[in-house]
Amino acid sequence: MRSARVTILVSVLSATVLVPARGQSLKLPQGEELNVADIVDRMNRSETALFVRMRMYHPLVEAYIQNLAPDERLGWVATQDEYFLGQLEVTDKPRLRPLDQERKGPNLVSRLTGAGASGVKYLPDGFAAMAAPDWSGLDRRRYEFTFVRREFLGEARTFVFDVRPSRDGRDGFTGRIWIDDRDYSLIRFNGINRGTDQTLSSFFRRTLSFHMDGWRINVLPGVWLPAYVYSEEIDLNKAAKNPGSARFKSQVRIWGYEAQAATSAQQQATIRVDEPTIVDATEPAAQLSPLMSGRRWEQEAEANVIERLEKVGLLSPPGEVDGVLETVLNNLVVTNHIALERPLRCRILLTSPLESFTIGRTIVLSRGLIDVLPDEASLATMIAHELAHVVLGHPLIDTKFAFADRLMVGDGELLQALQFHHPVREEADADERVMDILAKSPYGDKLAAAGLFVRMIAQSASRLPKLIQPHIGDQIAATGQMPRFTTLVAQAPALAPESLDQIPALSLGARVVVDPWSDRLTLDRSPALAPASIREKVPLAVTPLMPYLRYKEASGAPLSSR
Repeated sequence: MRSARVTILVSVLSATVLVPARGQSLKLPQGEELNVADIVDRMNRSETALFVRMRMYHPLVEAYIQNLAPDERLGWVATQDEYFLGQLEVTDKPRLRPLDQERKGPNLVSRLTGAGASGVKYLPDGFAAMAAPDWSGLDRRRYEFTFVRREFLGEARTFVFDVRPSRDGRDGFTGRIWIDDRDYSLIRFNGINRGTDQTLSSFFRRTLSFHMDGWRINVLPGVWLPAYVYSEEIDLNKAAKNPGSARFKSQVRIWGYEAQAATSAQQQATIRVDEPTIVDATEPAAQLSPLMSGRRWEQEAEANVIERLEKVGLLSPPGEVDGVLETVLNNLVVTNHIALERPLRCRILLTSPLESFTIGRTIVLSRGLIDVLPDEASLATMIAHELAHVVLGHPLIDTKFAFADRLMVGDGELLQALQFHHPVREEADADERVMDILAKSPYGDKLAAAGLFVRMIAQSASRLPKLIQPHIGDQIAATGQMPRFTTLVAQAPALAPESLDQIPALSLGARVVVDPWSDRLTLDRSPALAPASIREKVPLAVTPLMPYLRYKEASGAPLSSR
């Protein structure tokens, strides 16, 4: 077999087949009868409305992929990763407009060819297309539907149907769908779309389709929007016959609907100008001193950066998880008797790559980092590193961002504009101070897990560079080198991959739940389960997530939680 590069496509189009569905009806326990054709037609009207809505919104889409290899003892082990981040654009077909165009891993072959070690190249548009089973709709002219059962997905009571293309069972979506019985929205789909009508590029040899499990969340009364898609291809029989085939697991996350809707609405808004009767009582009566003016200038730069990150949907609004981080931060500040002229805050970057950085007096951790940290002491260690920069008086914000025009860049250029890096000397000084801060804190005698976590990150940096490479801040680790926490790692025990008693890191998605509409975060409060075997011990791994679906109007509870 030739080792040609294979281009990966998640197909989104299906050929048209004019075969009507049979006039089947369902008899409900209450005695009511519903016609299957009516349920399917209502679902398709809902899907059409969704596609129109998706043209107006431009939510953020993040796809993280781990290439896998079988291991006799550990199961599937990640050998390489890929990552895409962008805004979803739906015109004639879904596309991903990238936000991280300059993001590159250390692998030279990957940088030059765009392909992994197996010769597989992943296309971001294909992963964006996973937001729907078929962007042409699942109408009865082209598909056959077989009723399976009624089933609850959380609070949502659904009709479950098996679906296949009418013509030959291959050109289009084949799988299972769940239709909410309140408004007939499609809220989950599970299967594969093998359509091949989408143009790729001039150099591809063949295309592949992926199995996918997609979930929608009820964000407004009667409105379900795509939020999460899991995909995997780990068929051992297929891999044995075709060693060059894709073997991977991936998560696609979609969020930022409200932020993008607000931006669109603002462009159409009218402004009412009232009489200037309001006076800002917070301003001093006299002119600010040079020292206070400098501090205010830094505050303006900080506020501009945070506002811009919120606007694009990358920074979560303040909420429950921020409060947890700030409690840990306060423990460090109080026990070390640190005096601050202005309080520190914590915020959360909504992306998966592991990073922490400081914007002025705001400490930022990524959602992915919070997900995989094994315990509170490990969280304290990450926060303590940023606190050390504050205590040492290192520059915390580039004051060029106090000028309004600096952030008047397109969303696709924002991450390149926002790069917050400390010199090597400052990182080393902060590393030394971290140990002093932690030693005086409530976490001083609980740092073994934190050391194991950092050791795990260091050893995984060459295999998973896209997960460990930050968007904005400094790297925690790179190609086996540890620019941070060297003393902590030296004191940590050795990693024991085959020990169930040692959990150096959790899997992605283990802690934080994202509301895809508002970007607000909640903590996953489901009971923690210990792995029953080595194969369930999956640090830093991509795993399926099963949201518990709730109706928006039912309560003030989070829209989804596991």
